[in-house]
Amino acid sequence: MTKLRIVLVVLAAALLTGVRTTTQSKPNPLQGVWQTVEATTTGPGARTIVFPEPRANLVIFTARHYTRVEVQSETPRQPLANTATATADQLRATWGPVVAEAGTYEVTGDRVTMRPVASKNPAVMGAGVFITYSYKIEGNTLWITQVQNQSGPFANPFTTKSVRVE
Repeated sequence: MTKLRIVLVVLAAALLTGVRTTTQSKPNPLQGVWQTVEATTTGPGARTIVFPEPRANLVIFTARHYTRVEVQSETPRQPLANTATATADQLRATWGPVVAEAGTYEVTGDRVTMRPVASKNPAVMGAGVFITYSYKIEGNTLWITQVQNQSGPFANPFTTKSVRVE
């Protein structure tokens, strides 16, 4: 191979590499770790709940997957002395407010569609199950509002406000 051919091959490879990196889509703005600071409900009994410090929740978005663990309670939960002897009411009071879910997600414009793979609630796992949210990011603040799931639009959607922690 002549020197000219070697130079052309190297130059072509460099150009193709440059084209590949410049045509990649911009970074996913959701990617990171978020903590919910408030939740606003609509419809009957509409209200805004501000979560006190320390906030018992985290939402993590990687490139394609998400996980969220939240304690949806305005008051501290009472620890169970013995789970083997706890009553059904005690178990519900302690574990009921906990949401745990993980799955995949896709972003299209200002919408994010989540598809749970694992969840504390088995009703939200399965083929065809999804939930779509609209989202808005300003600085390190994220607002996510329910739009629809596999059953259709939400009549009384809720909105969460989260801050980026990583």
